[in-house]
This record gives sequence, structure tokens and C-alpha cells, in this order.
Amino acid sequence: MSFDVDLFVIGGGSGGVRAARIAAGYGASVMIAEEYRMGGTCVIRGCVPKKLYVYASRFADDFADAAGFGWTIPQKPSFHWPTLVAAKEKEISRLSQIYGNNLAKAGVQIVDSRAEIEDAQTIVLKKDGRRIRAKKILVATGATPVLEPAIPGLEHAISSNEIFDLPVFPQRLLVIGAGYIALEFASVFARLGSQVTLAFRAENILRGFDEDIRQGLRVELQHAGIDILAANLPQSIEKRADGLAVIFANGETRVVDQILLATGRRPHTIGLGLEKAGVEMDSVGAIKVDAHSRTNVASIFAVGDVTNRVNLTPVAIREGHAFADTQFGGKDVVVTHTDIPTAVFTTPEIGTVGMSETQAREMFDVVDIYKTSFRPMKATLSGRTEKVLMKIVVDGKTDRVLGVHILGHEAGEMAQLLGIAVKLRANKADFDATFAVHPTAAEELVTLRTRTERHERPL
Repeated sequence: MSFDVDLFVIGGGSGGVRAARIAAGYGASVMIAEEYRMGGTCVIRGCVPKKLYVYASRFADDFADAAGFGWTIPQKPSFHWPTLVAAKEKEISRLSQIYGNNLAKAGVQIVDSRAEIEDAQTIVLKKDGRRIRAKKILVATGATPVLEPAIPGLEHAISSNEIFDLPVFPQRLLVIGAGYIALEFASVFARLGSQVTLAFRAENILRGFDEDIRQGLRVELQHAGIDILAANLPQSIEKRADGLAVIFANGETRVVDQILLATGRRPHTIGLGLEKAGVEMDSVGAIKVDAHSRTNVASIFAVGDVTNRVNLTPVAIREGHAFADTQFGGKDVVVTHTDIPTAVFTTPEIGTVGMSETQAREMFDVVDIYKTSFRPMKATLSGRTEKVLMKIVVDGKTDRVLGVHILGHEAGEMAQLLGIAVKLRANKADFDATFAVHPTAAEELVTLRTRTERHERPL
């Protein structure tokens, strides 16, 4: 049986691009199809543009804090939304071009078309109807926003795909959701000047994160002027002359300019033809894979958010690389989905790695907590009321650090380095033996020697 390529990749996001490039480096003939723009969610409508908007939003605090350090700003700073949108678009276009150039340099054939699976080794390019035969197929199509709750008037709301490019800046914004995407956009738009309301189904934000971090961030969001409506979802939306009228579960009506639905994301598998090839998926449409990203069909693999394992860009990249190493590099590489450092780019931001206190107490007999909350040095002159929260979760029997959680400035940067220590199974004594960098907020992580709590499971 003849094949056109050794590997066909569906999806030009972070995982697919990495897999294609590494496989080509091993000498495989590779073709990749992307129906929109190379770079996927992260580059085009996720991590990169979001972080740029986070930077933009934080200037509001910088201007306000400057007076405490002797600066006089001649006039009140003003923000121009179209300038930010245009600058963002220029940067993501540059990055998208780089992705394409790197693939081309590696010898990967790039197809600007939607691709669908016809059978276990055949792909149809929808743009021109061509059929491509591939020895192996990798699905890396990511995920797409979930448009819920299904209420009357839902068509007037937008998702995180559209929020970056609104033609008019929303003076009144309703954000629906309690996950990191919802909170990041609520934080950004509040500092850019929107009157932000945050509504969600649960009693608290950020399910799955450490409880102290969840509560600490909630307080800071309220200090930023965000109106939080917990356990109070919209029941209907009506477009009126003065805006979008939203009726909530408690009977209250609010009028806003835009509504952002950020209630989650779903694996992007609808219409790919996976059923034709017999690929198994779970109840939410995620492709079922084993530790080597193999599906139940021998020639078809999947990486990234489409598998709904750990939905983070660096994870998709690692999975794509491991796939290429294993299938084309003669290696046996398995990705371990534990102790993954991550950040939530609210203001203040969260940096976290390893187990939360709750998770640790479910698994270990003795759990020690080292926790501190303090005013950062910058705030002593700026007058800002912000606090930094740091928490170390330790196995009380072995002294191993199980998790570290930070709420504060540059928490994400700290989490990256803490991830190395946790991955190496460092002990609390190793933290204590490390010299502090002074004066920094991070030094608290190695000077925090007094245990604040001990939790022992009943025998």
C-alpha cells in the first residue's frame, strides 16, 4: 500500500506544530493542515494576546502607584482600545508567520485547509477535495469555547474568541464563569476601565485550586471593583436600545454592553470524521488515548486539549514532542501529567505547582502547612493595600514538598522555578537551606520556617 506522507497532522496549534517539526527532523515526510491561522488557540486567541492585554491593564496600577515614589503625572492617563487591538494583531500575525516559517524550514508541507478523516489512513482536504494517504494521523485540533448556559438571548453573548477584537470597548461587561479564563478577562477589563460583573454557578471561584488562594484572589478581585455574583447565573438576555438586559436567578436585572461567556471549553472533535475511522471518544467528545497518545485505531494519535488530559499549551507541546520522538525517533517517551507548574494571569496573579492542601490531606497521613501573607515592599510607598500570599504544602512524615501556591506579583515566574524543585522531590529542609535573595518577595519561600498548621488523618 502506498502513502503520500508518513505523518498527517490535523491542526496547526502548539502541539501539532511541535509534533510535525520534530517528526520531520527525524526524516519523516509530514503534512500539516490548518483551516484558520497557524499558531492555534495559544498564539491567535489565547495565551499570547491575553498576556499582552494583562500587561496593558496593569499600567493602570503603575500610574496610580507612581505618586508614592515621587512621580507627578501631568494629566490623567487615558486608554485607547483600538491601539491595543491593532498592536496585538500585529504581534500575533508575526508569531503566526514564524510558526509557518519554522515548519517550512523543517520540510513540512503546509496545507491551508480544513481536513477531515475519511478512514484510518485517509484525510480529505475540504478546500479542494484532495485525498491524502498517511501512515499515521495526528489529531491536534484543540478545544473550543462552550456556549452555556443555554438561555433565551444567548446569541447576544460572545466567547473568548471574540473578546480580543471588539470594535468598541465595553464600558459595562458581564463575565459568566469562575475558571481562569473568566477571571483573567474580568481582571483585565476592570483595570482597562470597564465596570465588570462576574457571575457564576458555584459558591466560589477557581474550582480545584488551593482554598486559600481561591479566597485570597476573590478578595483582590473585589478590591479591583469587580462585582461578584456567586451562585447566580443569568436566566435570559434581551437586546435593548440601552444595551443587553440580563435577568439573573435572584430576579435582578442588569444592563451591560457586552457579555462574555467563559464557562469552559470542549474538545474540538465535531465534524472531523473520527467516527468513520472508529476512534473512541468520551462523553464530552475528547479523544481517548493511552500514555503514548495512541487511540484505539493503530494509525491515529491525538495530543493537546482535544484529549482533555491537562489543557495547557506547554503540555500539548510536550505531548507532541513525545509522540514524534516515540513514533519517528526510535525512542519511548511518556509524558507524566503531574507536578505541572501553572499560572493564572489575574492581577494579582497566581503561580502554583503540585498538590493543594485538600489534595494532600486526602493522600497523606500527616500534612504540614507553611503559610504567610504580607504586604509587598512596593506597596509600602505606593499605599496599595495588596497582600502576597505564599503557601507550602509538605508531607509531614518525609518532609517532601508536595505543593507550593502563590498569590502576588510575578507569581507565575516563581512557579516556573518552583516547578523544578517540586519535580526533583525537594524537601522542606532543602528550601530552608537555600540562601534568600534580598530584598524580594520570593525570599519568603526559603525563610518560611515556622509551621502554621499540621493535619493528621485519624488512624
